[in-house]
Amino acid sequence: MKGYDYMIFTKMHGCGNDYIYIDCTRELIEDIPETARKLSDRHFGIGADGLILIRPSTKGDFFMDMYNSDGSRARMCGNGIRCFAKYVYDNGLTDKRELFIETLSGIKRIELIVTDGKVAEVTVNMGVPATDPKLIPVISDKDKLVNEPITVNGREYRVTCISMGNPHAVVFTEDIKSLPLTEIGPLFENHNIFPDRVNTEFIHVTDKNNIEMRVWERGSGETLACGTGACASVVAGVLNGYTEREVKVLLPGGSLKIRYDEKDGSVYMTGPAVKVYDGEIML
Repeated sequence: MKGYDYMIFTKMHGCGNDYIYIDCTRELIEDIPETARKLSDRHFGIGADGLILIRPSTKGDFFMDMYNSDGSRARMCGNGIRCFAKYVYDNGLTDKRELFIETLSGIKRIELIVTDGKVAEVTVNMGVPATDPKLIPVISDKDKLVNEPITVNGREYRVTCISMGNPHAVVFTEDIKSLPLTEIGPLFENHNIFPDRVNTEFIHVTDKNNIEMRVWERGSGETLACGTGACASVVAGVLNGYTEREVKVLLPGGSLKIRYDEKDGSVYMTGPAVKVYDGEIML
């Protein structure tokens, strides 16, 4: 409409972990944190777990610039990067079925599974997990934190801490369905041993090849899925002897296939990428 500025966007999700995508090779956004907060609001905006911008890259095919729903900048998102890859292929920004996407946590290698000319699933080499507390980061004098006690709201939990380019604390428990996640999630996220906050995964091990997961993501709250969290949880499962290296992770929004490769030490994630709709929003 004449006299108003509109922004073109695409809403996408991976296992219910939803993001707003904007092609910043064509669109200019001035105040990105405020835009992320405004657009992500589920009552007054589009509604999403965050905002992802498609930018050019001098190091890879594209750069994924990501912001949480609270406006904070994020380093990496497994579900987000799968949808990112689908966006650039389905919209004709590339015809490659192998992509190298630059993120703030490094270059990620992507393999596209195409059906009828559209991307249906995506496999991502998520890289080698870090267990050094300084790299996660976690304040600790230990070499790694595997099944370590932590006190949250007067209760002791056991955490295994992993970085998949962003920090994760994995808690194995028998009952994840009745967890008061909205109460304890922020307490984990802002615990004083995590200087950059933390994503927390609560895991029920069904068997050595299947786990169930709920997640509290820093900057977004409880989400229906977290790709990096699923990867961290499988790594934690291996470190604790609970799982094999190939695991199906069942999340509230769907399932992901995770493989923790014994040879190269990398974690590979395969899962869906879904376009919800295209739209325009008045600024």
